[in-house]
Amino acid sequence: MAGKDLYPLTFTPVYRDYVWGGDRIARRFGRTDTPAVCAESWEIADRPEGMSVVASGHLAGEALDGLVRTMGARLVGTAAKPGPFPLLIKILDAADRTSFQVHPSDDHAAIVDGEPKTEMWYALPGSEGGVWAGFRTSVEGPDVLDRAIRGGVLEQLLSYVPLRPGDAVFIPGGRAHAIGAGCLLLEIQQNSDTTYRVFDWGRQGEGGKPRPLHLEQAMKVIRWDDLGARPLRPRKVEETEAYRRSEIHVCPHFSIHRLELSAPARFEGDPRSFRALFVEKGSLCAEGGGEALELPAGTTCLLPAALGECRLVPGTAGDGGENAARVIEITL
Repeated sequence: MAGKDLYPLTFTPVYRDYVWGGDRIARRFGRTDTPAVCAESWEIADRPEGMSVVASGHLAGEALDGLVRTMGARLVGTAAKPGPFPLLIKILDAADRTSFQVHPSDDHAAIVDGEPKTEMWYALPGSEGGVWAGFRTSVEGPDVLDRAIRGGVLEQLLSYVPLRPGDAVFIPGGRAHAIGAGCLLLEIQQNSDTTYRVFDWGRQGEGGKPRPLHLEQAMKVIRWDDLGARPLRPRKVEETEAYRRSEIHVCPHFSIHRLELSAPARFEGDPRSFRALFVEKGSLCAEGGGEALELPAGTTCLLPAALGECRLVPGTAGDGGENAARVIEITL
């Protein structure tokens, strides 16, 4: 396998039917294989509970964990630490609000025997409402939070962040948060599935029973002095005749940019990192390694680090002839 030519890779999505999910992933992106209630689509995932499998080309049927083991830095890049694929990329459809929850940071994960999880949400076309992220003012500790929950005033304690399509919000480990009803988000996160629920709004889960909470762990990792997030809006950093690149957010775990392509463009590979592309709007053809992959809106593609030059051609996948594409670009 390691000797075969690399090319742009797509994967079969892994779906999750959590209670807060909806049906927009199917409706907006023309998918027919989702569950009736679909909260999450794991687009690129190297997790034992949800493993990505290559969907096309001569590597079709290969699992992502196997590709990482055999190809190593050729696939993920020299900047990636040894181990599984470093990121988990998802689409989230919150028809209802998610639980109020927290993930551990790099510093606190070992304390609670969990995996660190820092993430970022990008609001997709059709997204409505906003999220809660951090606190309005510093909170003295668990007792204040408990009184707010028992008194039914939790939302008064939290910082609410309205999001319009194209906005993003950064959620570092330790930031207490919840996604509001109506949000349709692209999520980029560390490869982790550690979530500690603090409050689930009195909701009933499977079998009519409340979903479990994880208060002991959550109280150890919440940043009580976190005054919350603000919307991040793309900032132009490069413009050519073919495309505009805007920075959304850069942190030690990932770098997120938006590409707006109006004409075919060539991009050199970077041995330090893979490049993951999510087609937000329009359509795209990714050409590299002797392959040409058509990518309609809502599709995620992985360009291996050792792929070398890749050509991106907008407007080639049945979008009515409009020669344009908006793409979220994810690297280490």
